This record gives sequence, C-alpha cells and structure tokens, in this order.
Amino acid sequence: MTAPGISITEPRSKLSVTALLLPEKAPDNAAFLVAYLEQPRVVSGIHAMWTGPEISCPVPSAELEGQTYARPLPAENATLTPQPGDIVLSYVPPRMWGGNPNAIFDVGLFYGAGARLLFPIGWLAGSVVAQVVPEDRDKFAAACGVIRRNGACDITFTRVEI
Repeated sequence: MTAPGISITEPRSKLSVTALLLPEKAPDNAAFLVAYLEQPRVVSGIHAMWTGPEISCPVPSAELEGQTYARPLPAENATLTPQPGDIVLSYVPPRMWGGNPNAIFDVGLFYGAGARLLFPIGWLAGSVVAQVVPEDRDKFAAACGVIRRNGACDITFTRVEI
C-alpha cells in the first residue's frame, strides 16, 4: 500500500527528506499541495524571523495566478505551535499582511522545538499538512540548521508515493 508524500531537497545543505501528506486530517490543504506539485517546484527558502525553527518557503504568487486550487484555505489540523517534522501550510488572505494584494501561501518546514506561529500581524493558525517521516527527522533538523547558517536557498518539492 502506498501513501501520498512529498520529497523535499536542497543540495547545498544536503536536505533530502520525505514527508507523508495528511489528506485525512487536512483535506483542502493537502489538495492544494497535490495540485501545486503536479510538477516538481523550486521555491525560495529562508530561515524564518518570527516563528523560530522554521524554513519558510512562500509559494510565488505568479505561479498561482489563474489556478483554481489557489483559493482561500481553511485552517485544518490547525496548530499555533508546530512540532519538529511538521510541514505547515499557512494561508494569509489578500491585503492582510502589509496591504499585499495577493494571498500568501507559505510552506513552513519546522525542524526544532519551540516554534510558534506568531507574526507581526498576530497569531495565525497554520495547517499541519504533512510530516517528515520519523527516520528522516534528525537529518532534516541538521540540514535546516545548515540552511539557517547559509541563508536563502532554493528548495525542490516533488510529489512522491511512499
């Protein structure tokens, strides 16, 4: 039996992990990622400033223009305190953050304890849409630490079956 998953890679940090999607817990958010990852995607990643141990990967708004799946997402399997290994999809409506006219879809890679979804605009629940498989979590944390030290990078997301 196979399950839907995501391969997450970044060569400079040696990030190479698999995350199990959670469509039964976050159906709309998982459907967004499945549709977005119809083809492999390279997304800029940077260590977050406010949320703690997170690599933030905002989906470029230009890649979402005209896509039917790029619609408001409900908080599902919601959290304010992501745990190590959680992949959290955060949705911010248009004009909510600094007047940005585009909705923000951010894939957060949470790799350590003490994370919180507190932003300059306040608390914002995110949806735990996937989790790094347990056997990959130590190398996930190590690679994310390298990204933190190295700065911005390009992270590749690819849909896989686990």
